[in-house]
Amino acid sequence: MTTSTPAASTEFDPALRRLVVVVVLGAIMTILDTTITSVAVKTLGSQFDTTLTTTQWVLAGYTLALSTSIPLSGWAIERFGPKTMWMVSLLLFVAGSVLCGLAWNIAALIGFRVLQGFGAGMILPIGQTMLARAAGPARMGRVMSAIAVPAMLAPVLGPAVGGLILGHLSWRWMFYINVPLCAVAVLAALRLLPPDPVRDRGAKLDLLGLALLSPGLGALVYGAAQAGSGVGLTDIRVLAGVAVGPRWSAATSRTRCVGARPP
Repeated sequence: MTTSTPAASTEFDPALRRLVVVVVLGAIMTILDTTITSVAVKTLGSQFDTTLTTTQWVLAGYTLALSTSIPLSGWAIERFGPKTMWMVSLLLFVAGSVLCGLAWNIAALIGFRVLQGFGAGMILPIGQTMLARAAGPARMGRVMSAIAVPAMLAPVLGPAVGGLILGHLSWRWMFYINVPLCAVAVLAALRLLPPDPVRDRGAKLDLLGLALLSPGLGALVYGAAQAGSGVGLTDIRVLAGVAVGPRWSAATSRTRCVGARPP
C-alpha cells in the first residue's frame, strides 16, 4: 500500500495577499516614474532655459541610477533584512521625489532624479524576493503574474498621467504625486509586512564585482535611452552602449563566477 503526498496548495492565503498588495503599492510608482516625465521634456527645457540634450538626462539619469542600484539589492537583503531595506528604498524614492519637485535648476533636478532612481532600483527586486520566499515553488507563477500586470501597465500609463498633470497642474506635481501614494505604501509595509528574519551581519558586499558590473548595465541603459530619444539607431552613442554594455556585464559575471569557484 502506498501513500501519496498531497500537492502543495496554490491558493493565496491572507498573509500572501497582503504581501502582494504591499509590493504592488511600492513598485507601481517607481515603474511609472520611468516614463512619466517623457511628455515634459519641452516644458522642462523651457522652464530651465536649457537644451533638449541636457533635459533628456532627467529621464536617463533616473533610468541609469535605477539599473545600477539593482545589483545591491541581494546583499542589502541579507545584511539588513527585506522589510528594513524595503522601507529604506521607499523613503529614498519619496525623498528624491520631493526634492525633484523643489528643484531650482536643471542640474539639481537631474541630481535628485538620480537619488530617486537609486531608491527605486532596489524596490522591485526586494519585493520580488519577499514574494518568492513567502509563496514557495507551488505558488511562484501566480504570485509573479499578480505583480506582472501592474509592472507592464505602469510604463504605458506614465505618459498619460504626465500629460494629465501638465494639462492641469505644474510639472512639479509629476513628482509630488508620489508622496501620498508612497506614504500609503510605507504605512502598509509597517502594518502588514512580517518582521525581518535573522540578518547575516557578516554578509560582505562584492565591491569589485559591483564596480565592474554596474558600468555594463549603465552603458546598456544609456544606449537604449539615447535610441529612445530619437537620435537614430546608427548613432555612435546607441551603438556603443548596446554593443559594450551586454558584453561588459557578461564578461564581468563570467570572471566573477570563475573566481568564486572552489579549487
